[in-house]
Amino acid sequence: MATKTVTDTSFQTDVLDSDVPVLVDFWADWCGPCKMIAPALEEISDELDGRVTIAKMDIMDNPEVAGRMGVQSIPLMILFKDGEPVAQKLGAAPKSQLKSWIESEI
Repeated sequence: MATKTVTDTSFQTDVLDSDVPVLVDFWADWCGPCKMIAPALEEISDELDGRVTIAKMDIMDNPEVAGRMGVQSIPLMILFKDGEPVAQKLGAAPKSQLKSWIESEI
């Protein structure tokens, strides 16, 4: 399963109401490190399919949720479980580190 695009309007349904943990990657088109980790997140999404949903939210198109979550630097990944933010990771990292971090939190 590929990563899922989430918007201000779909955030409640796609993230907060989800039955499985959701990792939201807050990113923007102009962010180099965001683009660097995108392929790794796609692969992790496939590898952990069913255990976690990996979602991407463009902060330029969706300022409401980004503001509510206090996103000031990107890439910022926040893991939500049962509608609550339970862990976050700021900045780019190699795929192996990202996957280990996600697995340790879900």
